[in-house]
Amino acid sequence: MTLKLSIFLLCMLSVDVKSENVNPKTAWWQTGVFYQVYVRSFMDSDADGVGDINGIFTKLNYLKDLGVDALILSPIYKSPMHDFGFDVSDFYSIQSEYGSMEDFEILVKKAEELDIKVILDFVPNHTSNESEWFIKSMHQDEYFKNWYIWENGHLDASGQRRPPNNWISPFRKSAWSYAPSRDQFYLHQFGEAQPDLNYRNPVAIDEIRNIIKYWLEKGVAGMRISSANYLFETDKEMFGGRYPNEPLTGKPGVGPDDYDYLEHIYTKDQEETYEIMAQFREAFDSISLRDNFTRIMMTEASTGIKNAVRYYGEGLHMGAHIPLNFALVEDLNKESDARDIKYAVDKWLTYKPLRKSANWVTGTYDKSRVASRFRLELVDAFNMLVLLLPGIAISYMGEEIGMINGFVPWTETRDPLACNTDDPVNFIEVSRDPVRTPFQWTNGKNAGFSEADKTWLPLAEGFENINVMRSQSAVRSHYQVYRSLTLLRKRPAFRFGRYESLALSSDVFAFKRWHNDDAYIIVINFGRSYQVVNLSAFDLIFGHLEVEVSSVLSSRAYGDNIQAKYLDLAADEALVLRMQV
Repeated sequence: MTLKLSIFLLCMLSVDVKSENVNPKTAWWQTGVFYQVYVRSFMDSDADGVGDINGIFTKLNYLKDLGVDALILSPIYKSPMHDFGFDVSDFYSIQSEYGSMEDFEILVKKAEELDIKVILDFVPNHTSNESEWFIKSMHQDEYFKNWYIWENGHLDASGQRRPPNNWISPFRKSAWSYAPSRDQFYLHQFGEAQPDLNYRNPVAIDEIRNIIKYWLEKGVAGMRISSANYLFETDKEMFGGRYPNEPLTGKPGVGPDDYDYLEHIYTKDQEETYEIMAQFREAFDSISLRDNFTRIMMTEASTGIKNAVRYYGEGLHMGAHIPLNFALVEDLNKESDARDIKYAVDKWLTYKPLRKSANWVTGTYDKSRVASRFRLELVDAFNMLVLLLPGIAISYMGEEIGMINGFVPWTETRDPLACNTDDPVNFIEVSRDPVRTPFQWTNGKNAGFSEADKTWLPLAEGFENINVMRSQSAVRSHYQVYRSLTLLRKRPAFRFGRYESLALSSDVFAFKRWHNDDAYIIVINFGRSYQVVNLSAFDLIFGHLEVEVSSVLSSRAYGDNIQAKYLDLAADEALVLRMQV
């Protein structure tokens, strides 16, 4: 019996609860590389300082060369831009500063020619208060009267009009605003200009399903449903027809205007949320079946693991193809070590349904970038996690070159979440502007993002050294590592191979991917000091391994030999190693 055959048989006989096979007959999305673009900051084609659809069009070849399979666009619908597109006034139109419907259709067609799918960010929880729907509802139009959450307030002892209850918005302060023309308060779980739709109204639900179908008919390959766990509030009829107060958290250092002041047991993660997702999924599936091409539904919900995995669907009810997994964002910080990494990764794989695809996210337009949340030296390490763990890889624009958060002073802050703090000192703790600064293409004017005299947000410092042009021309760069990883993940071991992980020490995390006799070890030193580890702790890893990819600061290069029983790792070093057979 040959050595290769022996290893193959042993691999087939081995059983590990942490290992998982993916069906080799995978759909396009199940092993895809998804690239999330904040449209306003990616590329400006008309010199107005704002990114746009035609700007994205000019960079499609860059995305193709990078190895991107699907593009996720932040909201591009018509909007007054109080929250930069998350306050939609017309779901059937394109915001003019981003371009026209024709521009979008051309983008989708060109992307399709390059085998890149286009996904739209969808915001069904609320609309703009300038939406025709809301204006008609506010004036009690018979058809739209109950499309939003309206409630009577009350007068306090001094005769002041007060909201119906104590609910607080994630944007701080009361989640209720008064509309004089209707003499009622409307609910807005986010900004005051973003009134919540009433998902207990079947007519409103039908309209949302129509919107989904409209964009799928336009050729988009899917939609990312934002803030999915906020769609429903508790049924007030269970409380005598009035919405109840939420209990206090008792957390120190938070005031009555702060979101963390309350336990949000009535305003998020309601049971009906999962039922409505099944209805949304039907809209996706109806067109997918007709076209014999899967249009995917993604869900974004910042919630606990047990709630998060319920978005996959339960029983006969189908849910999201991709419920976004934020474990690498929300469960880790600068103090996290290899054991925390292993726990965060294995937790999702343990809780998710066995035959469903995992997915990995390290950042979004709402969360601090890897280079700033951790440190620049770990950019390659986190890209290895996202791209080589089993399942779907989702990267936020700029992670492939190691972009850092920008600094946006109070005087230039645009994010309503930050502005609503009314605090010119501590606003930076919640501001999302630093992760939305313009993409860095070159070391020239405005980092090659725009020819305008002023961009909508200031450029991040250091763009002269951190940009695509410099990264592409360098022998070693984060970009070169990222591109090597997207090529590597096309191999069977990463597309549908098995998985096992170990914390080899408190600083060193490693995982094994293998298919038949093709085996790889990804080993990462998350510590700041030199480490020595023994990779033969993994079954069937012995002898010598060969370097496939190494992090930028590593002294190793492609083809170098590594001894399995003795591997010395520099601080922050990350390697992809292949077993020699």
